[in-house]
Amino acid sequence: MTTYACTNCRRPYPESGAPFRCPHCGGVFGVQGGLAYQPDEGHSGLWRHRASFGLPDAAEAVSLGEGDTPFVEGAAFGKRLAFKLEYLSPTSSYKDRGSAPLLSFLKARGVTEALEDSSGNAGASFAAYAARAGVKARVYVPDYASGPKRAQIEAYGADLVSILGPRSEAASAVLRAAEGGAVYASHAYMPFGLPGIATIAFELYEQLGNQAPGSIIAPVGHGSLLLGIALGFEALKAAGRIERLPVLIGVQARACAPLWALTTQGPAGLAWVTEGQTLAEGVRVRQPLRGDELLRAVEASGGSFLAVDESEILPARDALARAGLFVEPTSAIVWAGLGQLSTLADFASQIPEPVALILTGSGLKAL
Repeated sequence: MTTYACTNCRRPYPESGAPFRCPHCGGVFGVQGGLAYQPDEGHSGLWRHRASFGLPDAAEAVSLGEGDTPFVEGAAFGKRLAFKLEYLSPTSSYKDRGSAPLLSFLKARGVTEALEDSSGNAGASFAAYAARAGVKARVYVPDYASGPKRAQIEAYGADLVSILGPRSEAASAVLRAAEGGAVYASHAYMPFGLPGIATIAFELYEQLGNQAPGSIIAPVGHGSLLLGIALGFEALKAAGRIERLPVLIGVQARACAPLWALTTQGPAGLAWVTEGQTLAEGVRVRQPLRGDELLRAVEASGGSFLAVDESEILPARDALARAGLFVEPTSAIVWAGLGQLSTLADFASQIPEPVALILTGSGLKAL
């Protein structure tokens, strides 16, 4: 059974309550010992993989029909491509894969009110699944969050709190509220969504005819998306289903690219990283909570991090739209990243195919 523990002091997640970080040392909780690939053929969608979620047997599955997102093949830059259409999830972003098990956990713990902070997609997803679970939600967002995302959060009945300034100010505001005793159900801090995100890997494996893609390209903010996918493929390898892990490529916006700066310039590179304005609002994170874990996973896969300029983002979005794939700017940075990789001398050998691109959020959210 999947278990959770502090990544710092290794103490297990408490058996009562719903703390967002370790009450002993303040560390971040994570998945302990990896996941298991044990699909239940009697179910479909995300909950086919409930055995890897680490939920109590009696916990009610809070679901809106998430999982089993479409898979579309393509070709470009001389590579065979596999697009994973996460933007066709119930609330139009991949965040639903994390929200479903997280709200199931909170409901099992008797939580009736909870806080979240988000640049938009996670907040909308949290609000929807909180409504489904009967949990009163309050969501803190930066004032620049797109109008459709804000409207979506409020439509689900959540209280929307708009905070002036960058994304980090919204995070600081919700932390102050949590200090007063409120349950902070953070998609970044809470580890219970990671196994849900890992199901992207399980589905890709099955959709590709029971084989892993050669490479994965995904946007990176806090790092939960690519880390969850890495956990999924590690589970498949441990189960003997695949022989090697895909090469993991994380893409950030150059305006706020801490992991790219660290891996290309060393620790000194972090000194000049800012939380600059970017169209890719979903990855505007200066201090990724799961950065250390993700760095290890990417290095183990032989992968890397990329940074794309603002001038590349809208052309990438438009290129995908002309292929019938309408995504928001945050999602589009994976296409810009692929184009950047194609210029490398060792592109053919270092980026094995098929190359899976994770399209995370709908273009309708950024109109």
